Amino acid sequence: MIGALSEARGNGQALLVTVVLHSAVIAFLVLGWSQQQALPEPTPSMLNTRLVMLPAEPLAAPPAPVAPAAPQPVAQPVAQAEPQVVKPAPLQPPIQARKLEQAALARKRVEEKKQAQLEQQHIARQRVEQAETQRLQALADAAAQQARAAAENARLARQSAAAGAADVRQYLPISKQAPDYPQRALDKGIQGDCTVEYSVTPQGTVDNPRVVGNCHPAFIRPSLVAAATFRYQPRVIDGQAVTVPGVRNTFHYKIQ
Repeated sequence: MIGALSEARGNGQALLVTVVLHSAVIAFLVLGWSQQQALPEPTPSMLNTRLVMLPAEPLAAPPAPVAPAAPQPVAQPVAQAEPQVVKPAPLQPPIQARKLEQAALARKRVEEKKQAQLEQQHIARQRVEQAETQRLQALADAAAQQARAAAENARLARQSAAAGAADVRQYLPISKQAPDYPQRALDKGIQGDCTVEYSVTPQGTVDNPRVVGNCHPAFIRPSLVAAATFRYQPRVIDGQAVTVPGVRNTFHYKIQ
């Protein structure tokens, strides 16, 4: 009994709710329609149009005809190329210029060295020729000196012979040989006189020759040797040959 009442109460509430909802919807629709009638009519909008002329677009050029593709040549077999010699890269300009300059300096030094050697050889050759000329000149001068000395001795011998002819008591030179000019004195250009004193024996030879006065040491020996070869006609007194002491002979050494 109580359950039936509860169910009837629930159905009634649902029905009441449904009625209320429908009433609200109807009232809303009526209210909205009356407001729509009261609103003023909207002003119609105007649309302005303008005719614009656009330039005509250029017609597209017709596509060019496509040429038929040429037939590709058949690749011929390539012969094997000879191996190429790899050349060295050219020198950079600064390095090459430096090397050329060094080579030029080296050539110049070689030429200067050769020139110096040639000059030294020329100087040495001139010195040798000059020394040879001086030696030949000295020999010629010595020969001339000896010839003059021999001529002088011959003159003295002739004078002695003439004096002996006048007085048979005087000794007479038979032969006198000129001394040799010392080579050392000739090379150094030394000149001078040398006097030798000696005795003439009864046989006409020279005895005890010695140098007197000032005489260069280079002329002593050749003077003594030459004096020892002299030969005289002995001095005769009362028919008997005698010794003649203190006889002197001067040798002249001069380079002409």
